[in-house]
Amino acid sequence: MAVCNVCFRHCNIPEGGLGFCGARTCRDGVVTAANYGRITSLALDPIEKKPLAQFHPGSMIVSAGSYGCNLRCPFCQNYQISWSDEAFSYAEERHAGHGAGQHTPEGSNGMHRSAEYISPEELTAIAASCRDRGNIGVAFTYNEPLIGYEYIRDTARLVHGAGMVNVIVTNGTASTGVLHELAPYIDAMNIDLKGFTDRYYNGVLGGSRQMVMDFIAEAVKHCHVELTTLIVPGENDTEDEMRAMTEWIAGLTDAEGRSVGCKIPLHISRFFPRFHMTDRRATDVRQVYRLAEVARERLDSVYTGNC
Repeated sequence: MAVCNVCFRHCNIPEGGLGFCGARTCRDGVVTAANYGRITSLALDPIEKKPLAQFHPGSMIVSAGSYGCNLRCPFCQNYQISWSDEAFSYAEERHAGHGAGQHTPEGSNGMHRSAEYISPEELTAIAASCRDRGNIGVAFTYNEPLIGYEYIRDTARLVHGAGMVNVIVTNGTASTGVLHELAPYIDAMNIDLKGFTDRYYNGVLGGSRQMVMDFIAEAVKHCHVELTTLIVPGENDTEDEMRAMTEWIAGLTDAEGRSVGCKIPLHISRFFPRFHMTDRRATDVRQVYRLAEVARERLDSVYTGNC
């Protein structure tokens, strides 16, 4: 049994078991990535789809995803790969009114049986072979990539060696130690800042707002960062919350202590009913545009999505 230190959960994982994310395991007393190299999704995407608006615009990027996630967003777009078998029972318990608890499943995640193993060398070769189609590198995305940070580290080092770039699309729920392990090889990130209240992060998403804030504050010191906020009606859609969020973003500094927050792009996206949140209406387009106006009071670059 060993403790995982990737995120705030600090799962105590038994030998051969899995952490809450469904992707980290214990082998010979050491926590490691059970999903290492297990790819469930692979595509050549426009860089703007990540979304990244100010990083090599007009380029394409090979996007790879595995399985597992350390959040439990009830509106997850990729729940088939992000939510482990244990997570579905977790959602059922919450729906039944039993509340959310700390879970350390001992069973196996069925996704590992359908995921194809692609080594760091193979993924780098795939990315290189797509250069003639406008590809600039590799994006680690679709599920939560940081729960398998070892694969990102090993692959990203090779991608850099081949003269290409690395992108991470993440919920930011990881320790700064994980970030420092990856920072030398990462060129850009899109990080979800899903809201700006602990009620929403803890009670709805099963996460930690402070961990995400700490991760973002450190990430902007190392690479190009853009942020995304999905506006969910009745959860994170007030002007007061947007002002508080953008005031915090505007105060971020780079590694030399210079103010850079106002220049960090923010993507404000429209919610559509999905997964366990089909009882909500889609976000009013006018509300998305109004919150974007509020965000522009403090930030230079604000984009709207799904409108």
